[in-house]
Amino acid sequence: MTGRVLDRNCNLILKVVDERMWDLFRSHWQHTLTYWSGFFSFGLCLALLGPTVLDLRCQTQATLQGITLVFFAQQFCLFVGSTVGGFFSKSFACSLSSLAVSTFVISVVFAFIPICRNLPMLAIAMAITGLAMGVIDTISNLQLVKIYQKDSTVFLQVLHFFVGLGALLSPLIADPFLSDTDCVLGNGTSNSTSMMRHMRNKLAGRHVYNVSHFEFHTEGEVVTNVSYAFWIMALINLPVPIAVLVLMYRERVVTCCSEHSPRLLDGDVHMRTIKMPRGSEQLDVTSQEHPESTGHRNMRNCCQLNRLNELPLSFFGLHIFGGMVLFFSDGIVGSYTGFVYTYAVAPPMNLPHKTAGYLTSVFWASITVGRLASIPLSYRIKPVRLLMFNQVGVIVTLFLLLILYMSSVFLFIGTCFLGLFISSIYPCMLAFTEDILDYKGCATTVLVTCAGMGEMLLQLLVGSVINSYGSYSFLLCGMIFGCMGFTIFLVLLLVHRPWPEVQESTIGLALWVDRLAPPRPHHSARCESAQASLR
Repeated sequence: MTGRVLDRNCNLILKVVDERMWDLFRSHWQHTLTYWSGFFSFGLCLALLGPTVLDLRCQTQATLQGITLVFFAQQFCLFVGSTVGGFFSKSFACSLSSLAVSTFVISVVFAFIPICRNLPMLAIAMAITGLAMGVIDTISNLQLVKIYQKDSTVFLQVLHFFVGLGALLSPLIADPFLSDTDCVLGNGTSNSTSMMRHMRNKLAGRHVYNVSHFEFHTEGEVVTNVSYAFWIMALINLPVPIAVLVLMYRERVVTCCSEHSPRLLDGDVHMRTIKMPRGSEQLDVTSQEHPESTGHRNMRNCCQLNRLNELPLSFFGLHIFGGMVLFFSDGIVGSYTGFVYTYAVAPPMNLPHKTAGYLTSVFWASITVGRLASIPLSYRIKPVRLLMFNQVGVIVTLFLLLILYMSSVFLFIGTCFLGLFISSIYPCMLAFTEDILDYKGCATTVLVTCAGMGEMLLQLLVGSVINSYGSYSFLLCGMIFGCMGFTIFLVLLLVHRPWPEVQESTIGLALWVDRLAPPRPHHSARCESAQASLR
């Protein structure tokens, strides 16, 4: 009899959670879809440069060494944009305005790139896209965290799924317009199709090392159709800034940083009444979210320099260690994407160029599938448990790749599992850190900036190590980064324990759950997860 009562109570709790999550999404569906579409633009930019860089070299008639400046310009400005995005998020009006400008700039730059006839113009254009990508990254993550707070993990997983979706689609759109041979016709013979495919696969992962021995013409007739790819991408991205403008009109945001209080975050007091289904004790639970606890005023307060002396050391430790976890996890993503092709074609693996070229696509596809699968998992499992499981999975996968370094079959299998495990670390880490800090928004900017820094710096480090010690050091570096990230995560768990507990936002509902189904040792994990979500 007791077991039946517990099962009935668990099902009732889960039903309440489902209704509450659906109610949250219905209340903020337009904001959520807008931020998701913004991250789709981010993914389009992220993966479009690599496949098209050889045709852009022809268009600008630059050397292969010179075109590497474009990679650096975009990556560095992405890091700068992530930092600057935190300043634009001081108010809801500024956040939407900067998001609208950034997404519109991406379409404009895509349309402008085909008329860039020299290298400095192209580098400036890609630097502008990097700034826009950084702002989109910070603003979208921050706004979803502030809207959904304790329920943000699920929506952050969907947000980062759209990055992978954009990164998968952009090379497919560009592929029909890429040149099969050297697109600058000089006096000599053109480079072969196999050589061009080899170089394109190397540069698709932003691998710009050991390319000086490849010779390409810089003078002659330019024959390339890559302009159509960028124009198509500009049209595909154009609905995104339009959606942001529609949201700004709906929220009555007229000018950036205006004194008018928008309806959603700065002045709205959410009142929710949850009615329990029949067969249970009837109880109306009202949750009130005050603007002081969830609005942007709190974000400004937690970032004021004159209040830093009042904060405990654990506050700074949470930011530092949380940022370092993403520094290493995003560094693994950047370095693996950049050098897995080089590792596969070099001894002892010696895969054919065409076969090795699929590894980068397999890795991005597994990241996209992993983030899609993490959506229901993050609804049932706490972010800290997902983080623990995924980081252990990353280390085990890299360890097996190190042991089975002669197996080409396991290289593809390991690439799939590595993408699946590492896919949800980013969104789970954002949700977990902000949960500890009571969702004031300061941590998101720090974590996003650290992630961009890790992707940029660790990729440069791995490239230098490979040049000095050979291709096997590529996997060894990944293993070291994974272990360091997991160690820092364990330190983060120790640091956050003395941090004050986050206040309950739904106190009445939590009390009702405790009385209806008190915690017992034989409760199922799913029931415990539901109770934790309600609290």
